[in-house]
Amino acid sequence: MSAPVDLRTTDFPAVAPRGRRSRRDTHRRGWNAVAIAAAALLVFPVYWMVNTAFSDNDDLFSKTPRFLPIPFSAESFAGILADKGFWSALGMSASVTAVVVVVAVLFGFLAAVAVSRFRFRGGGLIILMVLIIQMIPSEALFISQFRMLDGWGLLNSVGGLSLLYVGTVVPFTVWLLRGFIHGIPADLEEAAMVDGCSRFGAFFRVTLPLLGPGIVTASVFSFLQAWNEYTLALVVMTKPGNATLPLWLQTFSSEMSATDWAGIMAGATLISVPVVILFLIVQGRLASGMVAGAVKG
Repeated sequence: MSAPVDLRTTDFPAVAPRGRRSRRDTHRRGWNAVAIAAAALLVFPVYWMVNTAFSDNDDLFSKTPRFLPIPFSAESFAGILADKGFWSALGMSASVTAVVVVVAVLFGFLAAVAVSRFRFRGGGLIILMVLIIQMIPSEALFISQFRMLDGWGLLNSVGGLSLLYVGTVVPFTVWLLRGFIHGIPADLEEAAMVDGCSRFGAFFRVTLPLLGPGIVTASVFSFLQAWNEYTLALVVMTKPGNATLPLWLQTFSSEMSATDWAGIMAGATLISVPVVILFLIVQGRLASGMVAGAVKG
């Protein structure tokens, strides 16, 4: 027969009192409700933009707001897609954004590698200058930037606007990628070099794949800056035929004798579609990149 068990000396798993568990569940439900309310508050402007885009202009000026555009009206989208100015602006924005993303990420990556992996005189000063440049308000540079591009003959061109955007984006890209590179131990590259890799081979085979989330984060930031920017484009792109999408949306609304709110919201919705698609594609890497960049470096 087995020996009797002394319940007084037996360790049982700790169980929280019922009152404490109920209070904890109540707090959790309360915070969940707060989070849902905050999310609804943030999503409502986007919902109202789409709701307005599918509504008729007569319904928009009624005293009773309509939270569902029934019946749906796609006339505003049809009018936007039939506008040649929209397609011209779309091509301009796509060209500028592609140049900015590629050039800014490339130069920012090379600069971040230089200040993170190499020791040279003035390296700390470069980081300090990167921080100082980010503190300068962009409006303070409009006159000098306009005169610079005018002297080089780059006004109303993809190259001129891309040059200004790259100068705006690169400092933050350098600072962001520097944190990611600092978070990857250099011992990994040294171990690869012991196994026969060259210095560049060790970096591109070992370190570069680990920088995927950081590069994705920097690319998304560059994309958003170039795609949504308005003030610099307003100063540099003075000809109507060379407008970007934000400029086109502003000129589209100003050309209407009466404000076409449904058309404006339809244009804003179409401009937002590439951004939404991009976030759906890279959301996993973007989330991990933002968290990693916050704790490394």
